Amino acid sequence: MNSATAGRPRIVIIGAGPGGLALARVLHVHGIDAAVYERDAHRTARGQGGMLDIHSGQPALREAGLLDRFLATARGEGQDMRLLDPSGTLLHREDTPDDAPMLRPEIDRADLRDLFLDALPEKTVTWGYAFERAEHGEVHFTNGHRVPYDLLVGADGAWSKVRPLLTDARPAPVGQHVVEIGIPDIDSTHPDLAAMVGRGNYWVLGDGISLGAQRNGDGRVRIGVSFYNTGEGWFDSAGIPLDDPARARARLIELLPGWDRKIIALIEACDDTVVTRSISTLPAGLTWPSRPDATLVGDAAHLMPPVGEGANMALLDGARLALALAARPWDVPGAVADYEREMFERTGAAARMSASVQEMLMAPDAAQRMVAFFQPD
Repeated sequence: MNSATAGRPRIVIIGAGPGGLALARVLHVHGIDAAVYERDAHRTARGQGGMLDIHSGQPALREAGLLDRFLATARGEGQDMRLLDPSGTLLHREDTPDDAPMLRPEIDRADLRDLFLDALPEKTVTWGYAFERAEHGEVHFTNGHRVPYDLLVGADGAWSKVRPLLTDARPAPVGQHVVEIGIPDIDSTHPDLAAMVGRGNYWVLGDGISLGAQRNGDGRVRIGVSFYNTGEGWFDSAGIPLDDPARARARLIELLPGWDRKIIALIEACDDTVVTRSISTLPAGLTWPSRPDATLVGDAAHLMPPVGEGANMALLDGARLALALAARPWDVPGAVADYEREMFERTGAAARMSASVQEMLMAPDAAQRMVAFFQPD
């Protein structure tokens, strides 16, 4: 009788992101151990990015026993939103009353990960282990270590190394290139800009370009300037000297001709942190034949445009896979198949909705389309 048949499946999770940690935590709540392997050297080895809008993912936090701690950490005021056009005209505004329900609160990615890490037994996550391959019921890591498993879960993000075990699908570019910059401690250093951005999200939508400024919990405003309908190699052809932050900011401003002076001031106030991202997605509604010993959660399963659904779906993936395994730990293949049926339907709908929002953002009349989205008849 193997360990899975005995009710103690050996579950190996690759990746310590929201989906993998939600899976490990909900399994732990139900008395099932899992081992998480993360390629980062330690929990603070790299920045985790900006804020996350957690709405549909809140039931996963409830299953993890962490909803109250999440609500105490999240920023309800992060639900505020201002939408403008490049002339500086305010097109739409949402202000959140102090007593409003926490329907879409924002939380720093690092804070969300810390909620899970602090709630797991200390040795659940093994750091500094990069996945190489899986064969004959063993995971092989690049450092030479091997670990046996009954169920291997790829929670290793957009460029998952586990995904090829299940499908040949790979992320494809959508034609969006992003330059990320930011203003530290904005309330102290630039109170006028802090007041302009507000407490949550500040969006400027132009023809093929957007600027998003997002208030983070540490006082930093994270700014992403996106260029749509752009091809491979765009960062080089655009002439943005990424190795020279001051010149990079100047070139970004040149690429925004006619934009209101107050919006341009946001870029001028940024520090020397410059990060670039090219956006890719998996096909909306991606499925694969169920495999008894492997599955995927989060971006590894359904990479979507970054419009607010990905992290929520990852949390739900982790929680619902854990619940399926807890309900029938003696039948890992059946639990995986049940999870995947529900996940395919749920995330397929979310991916199609996200793709429609992405299409709006890439349109010449993006500002008008987004106003109509937020102000339906």
